[in-house]
Amino acid sequence: MKILSIGNSFSADAHAYLHTLATQRGEDLETVNLAIGGCSLQTHWENVVQNNANYLHSINGGEWEKELATIEQILKSERFDAITLQQVSHFSGQSETYQPYLNDLIEYVRKFQPSADLYIHRTWAYEIDSQHEGFLSYDRDQVKMYKAIVEATELACLTTGATLIPAGDVIQALRSRVPKFDYANGKESLCCDGFHMSHTYGRYAVAMTWLATFTGKKVAPVPFMELDDEIIAKICDIVNEIVFRK
Repeated sequence: MKILSIGNSFSADAHAYLHTLATQRGEDLETVNLAIGGCSLQTHWENVVQNNANYLHSINGGEWEKELATIEQILKSERFDAITLQQVSHFSGQSETYQPYLNDLIEYVRKFQPSADLYIHRTWAYEIDSQHEGFLSYDRDQVKMYKAIVEATELACLTTGATLIPAGDVIQALRSRVPKFDYANGKESLCCDGFHMSHTYGRYAVAMTWLATFTGKKVAPVPFMELDDEIIAKICDIVNEIVFRK
């Protein structure tokens, strides 16, 4: 399976460990992340219209390629089985910011990749003490932001027919159900800076969510770095519960 993401730094979080964990589980999964940090759906569409070569891209979670690319170049480069889209994090809970750009992007993607399955990445709410200026739109309330993201991405999937990647659900569940991630009470944050995923459990959890979604198979713990076996087992249980819920 070949996956292309047209995204930003949050898709970079998702891709960081995805190929490696897939390989360790015996899955043949190749990934390309096409990204501009902080890029909204509107900006992606403007880059399409102007054919701007503004995009970094990485293959299989590796280093960024040196040469900047256009969306068209990457869409023409090879056949992809799945293509993911997402709104920039600070607009992710604001439905009015998705359209008409999401529909326009999907129509454009279909010109070059008519057989690819489309996915919407439901990203996560910011940490409770995040200093990101976009958090003000949600009254600096993590739960309010999370619920808004759920509502906006549900509508996006409903109106486009895209499949949901429920990464934000997994992260919010881990925060509320796994004591290690009870950040409000002095435990570990799943974010590294208040909004991006930590380079340990955060990125691991998101990668496992993507892996379960794309393969349609329940995930089992894969030893990784020096992560605690009991914690990654809990992460996988929650991923499977959320991805495969009825």
